[in-house]
Formats: sequence, C-alpha cells, structure tokens
Amino acid sequence: MSLFGTAGIRGDAAAEVTPSLALSVGRAAAVDGAEFVVGRDGRGTGPALAAAVEAGLTSGGADVVRVGRVPTPALAFAARGRRGVMVTASHNPPSDNGLKLFVDGTEYDRDAERAVADRVDGVGAVDPDRWGTVTRAAVLDDYRDAVVDYARRRVGGCEGLTVAVDCGNGVAGLATPQVLRALGADVRALEANVDGHFPGRESKPTPESLAALRSFVADGDVDLGIGHDGDADRTVVVDADGEVVHEDTVLAILAEFYTRASDADDPVVVTTPNASARVDERVDAASGRVERVRLGALHEGIADARTGGGDGTDVVFAGEPWKHVHTAFGPWIDGVAGAAVVSALVARDGLSALRDPVTERPYRKASVECPDDHKERVMALLRERLPAEFPGAGVDTKYGVRLTLDGGAWTLVRPSGTEPYVRAYAESEAVDRLVSEVVAVVERAVEDAAGVADAADAANAVDADDTGE
Repeated sequence: MSLFGTAGIRGDAAAEVTPSLALSVGRAAAVDGAEFVVGRDGRGTGPALAAAVEAGLTSGGADVVRVGRVPTPALAFAARGRRGVMVTASHNPPSDNGLKLFVDGTEYDRDAERAVADRVDGVGAVDPDRWGTVTRAAVLDDYRDAVVDYARRRVGGCEGLTVAVDCGNGVAGLATPQVLRALGADVRALEANVDGHFPGRESKPTPESLAALRSFVADGDVDLGIGHDGDADRTVVVDADGEVVHEDTVLAILAEFYTRASDADDPVVVTTPNASARVDERVDAASGRVERVRLGALHEGIADARTGGGDGTDVVFAGEPWKHVHTAFGPWIDGVAGAAVVSALVARDGLSALRDPVTERPYRKASVECPDDHKERVMALLRERLPAEFPGAGVDTKYGVRLTLDGGAWTLVRPSGTEPYVRAYAESEAVDRLVSEVVAVVERAVEDAAGVADAADAANAVDADDTGE
C-alpha cells in the first residue's frame, strides 16, 4: 500500500497496518524528535499497535509518554511542544487501524510524512545505551478543562440547553458528554461506552448511521444533537426536528462567528475546494476572506496562509466538511471543541438564528469510475473541457477543477485519493441539471483517456513484436 494517505496511515490491521509496520514507523519517526506522546482509540488492535510504535520509538532513541485511550484531539493537545503518534483509523471499520503523526499539535505535512516513509525500511535500532524510556501520563482532565475554558471564553456556557450526543462507541465518550455537562448543558449520551467493535452503529457518522440519534432528538425534548466518529475528530450537528444540518452550513456558521469576533486586519478562513460557496458568502459578509487547500490538508493551508499574509493576517478558523480547526485553541482538527462551540452558540443565539443568514442551495455529489492510472490524463482533459463547457465561469485548477458560476453556484471535479473514482461536487438551484452536465463531461474524459491508454498499449505490443521481445 501507499504508506501515507490523506489522513496518516490507514488499512487492514491484519494485512497492512501490522505491528511490524508500526515498529518500523516508530523507528523512522524517532529520528525527528526526542520525545513522543503515544495514544490510541478504542479498537481492539490498538494496544498491540501502540506497543509496537513505542518499541520502535524507544529503540530509535526517543522517549515515550504513554497516554492510553484518548480522542485524537486530546493526543494532539498533549503533543504541544513535542511530537505524538495516534493509533487510530478514525471512522474506518473496526478491522482497520492506522497511525497519525503530530508535531507541536499539528499533523505532519506531506514533506514530513515523506521523510518518515523514506526511512521506514532503512532505519534500525540505535545502540542499546541510547534507547529511550517509557512513562505514563494522564491528559484527559487537562484537555477537557481546556476545551471548557475555551468555549466559555469565546462564546459562553450551555446553560438551559439539552443536547443528545451520539458517541458511536468511540473515544468521544471520554470527552464530549463531560465537556458539555461542565458547560452547563443537560446531556443525553448515546453509545458512550467505548467499544472498538462499534456495536451501536458504524463509526462513520452519516444521516443514515445517525438514525437512532435523529429519532431520539425528534421524539424527545432535545434542542440539539451531536454525532461523532470513532476518534472524535468529526462533528455532525442534528437540529431539534432530527434533521442533519448540512456540513457546509455548520462551516459557514463557525467561519462567520470567528471572522466577526476577530480584530485582525485580514481575518482568513481556510477551507477545501469541496466546501460550499455559502462559506465564502458569510466570511465576505463579515469582512474576511477564504483560502482553499487540498482536501485533508487544513494544517498545510493554515501554514501557507500565515506565511503568505501580512502582519495583520490571522487565520481565525479552518474547516472542511465535518472537520473543524479552532485555531485560537489549537492547530488540530477537534470534534470535541467543535461540539462545545456549536452547543454554546446554539445556547446563546438559537440554531434557527444562526442558520437564517446562510443561503442553503441544493447540493449533490457524484462519482465516476476511473482507474487510478488514468486519473492524471483524465484531469488534464478536464482542465481544458470543463471551462469550455461552461464559458464565463471562474476557473481554479489548483486542487482539481473548480468552476464558480452565476448566482452562487459552483462545481468541483477532483480525483479520489483513496478509491478508483473521479468525484464531482455541485451546488446550484438547478443542481440536478448541473451535475448531469458535469458528469457527462467527466465520463467522456474517462472514455477518451482509456482509449489513449489502449492505443498506447497496442503500439507497445507492436514495438515488442518488431524487436522480437
């Protein structure tokens, strides 16, 4: 497998993310720093993989601070001023596991991940007298207290609010209900016992998997629902009627809140190409600006925006669908902090008042099958064909092909980084027509790329015959 994907290393724990790999990654990462915190989510394979990572780190010369079973944002919080490794596969099935590396609370960027990958097969143990030590530390209390303090200072408490939290048997059960209760909310916790088999529902929080939460909220005296994934970096919001609030609407609400609250001359919100124009509209209304970065790289976008901005530039918020970085709290994706801030805003202003300024146009996603080895050719064709199909549209080809159309409509086409598909996203009052038109262009490009590949294969076969190979 390719070692690092869009969110660390993930794969089947029996065949891919094995203790042997974890040991090698630990030794390769030990070159980077003197001390690492190591945590894990609730999966059954977590203890063995964490032990293997620790063995790799210590035999590579680094000291390890073992923090046990924690949400990923709590591990990131503990990694401030040092480095960290989180053993988690986030929302993947229970048979999977993974490794995510941090430095000073920030996920490793592509260059740092590439350096670790390059060292995996070439780094052995250091001399035994230089092996590191392992100590234990408790971080959950400090992390939860910090989230509570942050939400109270930035927004306020949650007194008078009744919140249902579906933890999905993930490690959010160790943090979100406790944080919201400390903020004054009446909390109803669902599937809050940590069980790495995720017996209550699949770990990925979707409108379908959150059916029990939605029914519980709609049928009871509950103001708000929150759903998390297995490691508590995703936050899904459910309104009092049991309907999932669109992820881009949540982004827009938070982006506007942080932009209005900032006293920076140049407040910046970082998001991804697949995020809705409603984010841009609300940030613009609050006199800020939006910068986009590739999916899964909010931390890189934050760094780039700060480097490229002037003295008055401040990245006030970063987010992609379901994932939020509260930059004044820390540089990591944090579903627990997201639940706290959203809940406090709802307690203060009401969800309807927060949603009213946000223009919610119809939104759709579609996938077109495309072999991985054809994606580069397909995207080259689409960079020419999509702008030609929609003359007058604003065009951005930095991360796929994103077209900005009249009336706040937009579309994005990008290759999947993990599956053999090209993804199409669209938002428009006439979204079905827009998606159909875009998908038709993509399908033709896939067919043409396949034709070019077939022709090249045929030519190579002829050449081989001519040379007697």
